[in-house]
Amino acid sequence: MGCTRLEAFSDGVIAILITIMVLDLRPPASASLQSLLPLWPVFTSYLLSFLYLGIYWNNHHHMFSVTHTVTGPILWANLHLLFWLSLVPFATAWMGENHFAAAPSALYGVVLFMAAVAFWILQQRIIAAQGPRSLLHLAVGRDWKGKLSPVFYLIAIPAAFISHWIAAALYLLVALIWLVPDRRIERVMHEG
Repeated sequence: MGCTRLEAFSDGVIAILITIMVLDLRPPASASLQSLLPLWPVFTSYLLSFLYLGIYWNNHHHMFSVTHTVTGPILWANLHLLFWLSLVPFATAWMGENHFAAAPSALYGVVLFMAAVAFWILQQRIIAAQGPRSLLHLAVGRDWKGKLSPVFYLIAIPAAFISHWIAAALYLLVALIWLVPDRRIERVMHEG
């Protein structure tokens, strides 16, 4: 099977998730700029999650640009990833509405951790289907970003109960690490 339907479905799901998140941004009843100040936690959590969903969409796109066929295990691994990403709006809203309190911040980290694991599984299913000489396998290499990110999430989850600022800083750090577009796949495509 080709990748077109899987990519279109995934793009649609991610677009819907972003739309759901923005619908949680409720404007204040007052027209003054001061009335926006209490919304900073909600907006900040939205901004962070928008960034994460954008990063996942970008990397998903890159990964499937070097994937030529889809197998049953790839389809299920992709659905697994979309399941965890579909929880981002809930975790975002809970964290933002509760001003980054410990439990919501920890749950946010669990969702991010599980999405990272699901992305890794999807990547491994694609490599298994295409073989060790596939462009994706060559591009991924040691994958320091992919290995470091879950470690930061695992540190941030319990850290949320010590200081939600530490957890938020770690979530932001991982997003910033991935914000620079991952050029590994583009490099391998141009080389080979």
